[in-house]
Amino acid sequence: MSQPRAIVAGATYLLTRRALRRHFLFRPDAAITQLIVYALAVSAKRYGIRVHALCAMSTHLHIVLTDVEGVLPRFLQLFHRLVALGTKVLRAWEGPVWGHEATSVVRLLTRAAVVEKISYSLANPVEAGLVRRAQEWPGAKVLVSEIGRGELRAKRPNVYFAPSNPGWPEDVAIAISLPPAVADDDADDFRREIAVELARKEAEAHAAMKRKGCRFLGPERARMVSPDERATSVEPPRGFNPTFAVGRGNADARRAAVAAVRAFRSAYRDALERWRAGLRSVVFPAATWWMRVFHGVVVNDEALVSLQGRTG
Repeated sequence: MSQPRAIVAGATYLLTRRALRRHFLFRPDAAITQLIVYALAVSAKRYGIRVHALCAMSTHLHIVLTDVEGVLPRFLQLFHRLVALGTKVLRAWEGPVWGHEATSVVRLLTRAAVVEKISYSLANPVEAGLVRRAQEWPGAKVLVSEIGRGELRAKRPNVYFAPSNPGWPEDVAIAISLPPAVADDDADDFRREIAVELARKEAEAHAAMKRKGCRFLGPERARMVSPDERATSVEPPRGFNPTFAVGRGNADARRAAVAAVRAFRSAYRDALERWRAGLRSVVFPAATWWMRVFHGVVVNDEALVSLQGRTG
């Protein structure tokens, strides 16, 4: 049984999902870039999602966003479905597009965590040895300078999205917004913090490539890889799957987050056990989503305000 997850309105997350067996299905050509941006903008608008950062690698996607209305599972269902169905047509691909692992959903509890995870996402193409600078990556992405003042825009792809369907507008755009914890008058400092962290990651990647005697692939060659091929680099086994991040040096925030996660899971499992025993009046902990939506259970909404400042 998977661990229960609290879905908290207003929470900011780093989302990561991988293509099946690390195939290059999201190779950064124009068609797949258009599909990903269009699907993201349509899905985010439908569910009130605020997008802060995006980097679409050939084998996986990174998105940093805020779930304003507490409907993250609905957004993920639609977005991943649209990307998968469009990719199957573009790549003439039979079978699943996404890997069998669940989407990685990491709640970002501090400003430091948001800075680190945005820079981590944008630095991915450099750390993978694909381009020398994050801004050179030809795939769907957000630039540091665009955060809080740019937008993602795309026309409706020629595949899958029927022009006669009013749910698929001809042109769609969504703002690249600031995270809730960053005020408008603090935007420049926030972007500078990300730029500094990104530059540090790029420098580390350059040093690692030099030690290995390797050269960067380059944006043009990255566009030409075959979607049928797979990444061959050694990837360590995935063990620990984090549910939150607090950033470096925030030990107190980490302890509080661990306690909150344990308390939610304990209360959830206790309520679920009693519900399964037939006690339909049992109250589930604040931010319970699945059981509320699909079984109509009673949820302790009065405790939700305090939970919004802690972890899910």
